[in-house]
Amino acid sequence: MTSKRDKQQIGQRLLAAFRDAGAVEIAPDILLPAETLLDLYGEDIRARAYVTQDPVRAEMMLRPDFTVPVVQAHMENGAEPARYCYLGEVFRKQDTAQPSPDNPRDNEYLQCGFELFSRHPGADAEVFALFHRLLSPHRLSAETGDMGLVLDAVRGLPLSVARRDALLHHVWRPRRFQRLLARFSAPPAPRDFDDPDVPWTGLRTPDEMNARIARLRADAAQPPLPAVWTDRLRRLLTLRAPAPEAIAVLHGLAADMPAIADATRRIEARFDAIAALGIDPADVLFDAAHGRTTMEYYDGFTFSFLAPHDGWPAVASGGRYDALTRVLGKGRAIPAIGGIIRPGLIAEMEAA
Repeated sequence: MTSKRDKQQIGQRLLAAFRDAGAVEIAPDILLPAETLLDLYGEDIRARAYVTQDPVRAEMMLRPDFTVPVVQAHMENGAEPARYCYLGEVFRKQDTAQPSPDNPRDNEYLQCGFELFSRHPGADAEVFALFHRLLSPHRLSAETGDMGLVLDAVRGLPLSVARRDALLHHVWRPRRFQRLLARFSAPPAPRDFDDPDVPWTGLRTPDEMNARIARLRADAAQPPLPAVWTDRLRRLLTLRAPAPEAIAVLHGLAADMPAIADATRRIEARFDAIAALGIDPADVLFDAAHGRTTMEYYDGFTFSFLAPHDGWPAVASGGRYDALTRVLGKGRAIPAIGGIIRPGLIAEMEAA
């Protein structure tokens, strides 16, 4: 195992490279108000974060990542465009056993990151190329996706607003999403809500129960999603190929799924910009499902750099989170993209 000093030295080296790219170093607090994070991610985040009660500051959370506090700081005081970098520990609960060189999933680990707030159309390519250059000595594989593509595809399904919203809510939870999609694709199950012979009891009022029953009846009256649409969505979500091949497939799918046409053109333009920065798109994998199991604030381009070791998390990852700036900016928004590198994993590779 590598020492903390080794990891810090690599982190400082990466931090210096981010500063050379024009970033200003920022140091968010380790202990953050839990309310904002719970509002953003819901109660699910409790399963992977460390939460504690403070007698003065109420519920607090050990920093699960840097992006949210960096965005908060920028939206309060920052001008645009702006570049930030940081280095520090984050804290995540893990489902695995003790970490090891073959399974380096620490509950506390070092992150070095870069965030760019800019309206320039080449921002995605700029950030990806910066990470690609810093990580190229380590021979990692690069994978990308676009959550905007997936969100647009779901919005384009011929479903009721309530059903589309339910699918959109669970896009980042693939198993729940698939169960909902299967239910919406099946003939409606008969529902019978006879008037009870006895008064209702429980926490809900009769008005609340009647409203719930009305929603269930309305949902049961919806026609199932035609099989042709579930097949199109399946073909999209299983698309995984080198970028040029993937773009050709997306253009074909867009003929049957007009809602993804704009996203397809945006993805093609992004890879043109990446190629102009000296990176061959054929060496970059495009996975349409990429980003669906990470933090829910990614709503556009996503990327990761992976080591050839089973069980390892991504050595680096990132993406676009425009909607997050709107939420934390209380209506004011700016396009933003960022990413992190795990110095500890690089240290493990260099020591091997």
